[in-house]
Formats: sequence, C-alpha cells, structure tokens
Amino acid sequence: MAEKTMWRHMFTLLKLAELGAHRRTAKISTEYLAAKMQTSQQTASRYLIELERKRWITRNITPEGCLIKVTEEGAKELNKLYSKLKLIVEASYPLSITLEGVVFTGLGEGAYYTSNEHYRKQFIEKLGFDPYPGTLNLKLTTDYDIKTRSELEAYPAVEVEGFQMQERSFGPVRCYPAIVQNTVKGAIVTALRSHYDNSVLEVISPVPLRKHLKLKDGHKVKVEVLTLP
Repeated sequence: MAEKTMWRHMFTLLKLAELGAHRRTAKISTEYLAAKMQTSQQTASRYLIELERKRWITRNITPEGCLIKVTEEGAKELNKLYSKLKLIVEASYPLSITLEGVVFTGLGEGAYYTSNEHYRKQFIEKLGFDPYPGTLNLKLTTDYDIKTRSELEAYPAVEVEGFQMQERSFGPVRCYPAIVQNTVKGAIVTALRSHYDNSVLEVISPVPLRKHLKLKDGHKVKVEVLTLP
C-alpha cells in the first residue's frame, strides 16, 4: 500500500512539473489537474493535500485560483525518478532479471565450498555477507528460464578468485547478487568447474534458505538477479 501511495504522489508531482510548477509558481486549478490526471476533482484535491503535507509542494489559494510551487524536497524526488529512469534507459544490460526454478537436493558439495576460508573471505568482502554453509539448488524447467540463465553469462559478475591448497586447486567463481523470493539477500554462484549445467542455479545467502523460507524439494522459487553497473 505504501508503494502504491508513493507512485500516486510521484504521478501527481510529475503532472505538476509538466504544468511548470517545478520552475515557477503556477496557477493550477484542481479541475484542470484532475483532467490532466484523468481522475476526479475530489481525488486531485486529495492528492494535492497529501503532497503539501509531505512538503513536496506549497499551495496558496487565492480568489484568482490555486497557486502551486514544487518545493526543494519535491524537486529532489523528481530528480531521483529522473536518475532511475535514465539508468534504466541507458544501461547496457537490464538492471535485473528474474528466474524461477524448482528446489531439489544437490550433491552436498555446497557446504564444503562455502565454508572454505579462502572462498568465504572473498564472499564476505565482495558480496557483503557471510554465506551460510551450503547452497539452495534450483532446477530451471522452462525454455525461457534456461535461455535467460545462459544470457546471464554475458553480464558482468563479481569475480571470486581461485587458489591452490596443498596439492589441490580450486577454480574461480562468478557471482551475481540476487534477491530470493523478493525478501532475502543472496547471490547466484557459478563455479568454473561444476557438476551442473545452465539449467541449475546454486544460490548462497547469509541465512539457511530452505529453513528460512520453509522450502522443500519441488517448491518453486523466484530469484531476482541484479546485474552490476
């Protein structure tokens, strides 16, 4: 509901800016604004009251009409919106992609690798969290998800370096920051040497994802993968 209200306020602010109120004090009637917004006069009036309470605009009701000016705070919100849209339009890659997979029990190697101190230190430094031992394994089942997963390889990734330990070598790992089920911060990890193909996602997180999200084999999970700037 809060997000819906925010977009309602941003839309009203944008319409006021289109009418010049971000540059100068503009005379704008609620009737005219309502027509611009394709809503009722009563609704437009309520939105203006809400913007005034947020200190995004100032209003002065005179016998000639309502004088409205977007405040410095309101202008900051417009600039934030502009920056986000500019980033989306001009970005070389989509800002995020969403993949859906089915939970399955893996080979059990995830806990070993995420607990390895050489990898773990890099995960903490480069991803910003200490991974819970183990990975959540997801099987992609649709052609769309498998194709989209393959495209991900062309996007910039967080590079975790490989290393040599005794007589064994550990390969590099590519990581993509992600949000699991729209709630939990994590990352997709792709090892150079892996038993899995592109139809499988291995996800790490600071929390035990199965327990935290009450997941079992067969459950569907959505992962929003965040691309790097």
